[in-house]
Amino acid sequence: MFNALDKNLNKIYKLSGYIAAFFLILVAVFILIGISSRIFGFYIRGLAEYSGYCMAAASFFALAYTFIENGHIRITLFLEKLSDRKKWFAETWCLIVASFFSGYLAYYFIKMLIISYKFQERSEGADEILIWIPQTSVAIGSTIFFISVFHRLILNFKKS
Repeated sequence: MFNALDKNLNKIYKLSGYIAAFFLILVAVFILIGISSRIFGFYIRGLAEYSGYCMAAASFFALAYTFIENGHIRITLFLEKLSDRKKWFAETWCLIVASFFSGYLAYYFIKMLIISYKFQERSEGADEILIWIPQTSVAIGSTIFFISVFHRLILNFKKS
């Protein structure tokens, strides 16, 4: 059962990476449209805001995939000097702290999303989009990141 869960979670992390890549493509498209619109003399409202929303979405969706693929800056130089048992304790401690803070982050992004939805907050930009729409991607991305860190913590306990 645990292997099936592990396999499915890894699929979610990979999907999260693909979603991040899609949002990065949207950032490039919005920037190119903005540049083209200035060259050809017309203006499209909200392109800067939309590219910012897409950049935030790409950043948060990329967190879990990057973490699982060991792409985040790590303390490997320090950990390489430790014996196996001390290395396991150091990794476990770091993963416990990271699980706490990533869970805290996800909790408050979800709370912020719920408040924005309740009060129907709008952005201050030219488009006045409902702010909960771009906040949804940040909340989902941070939640997937928390799951990936906690998943790695469980795997770390499993290998001991």
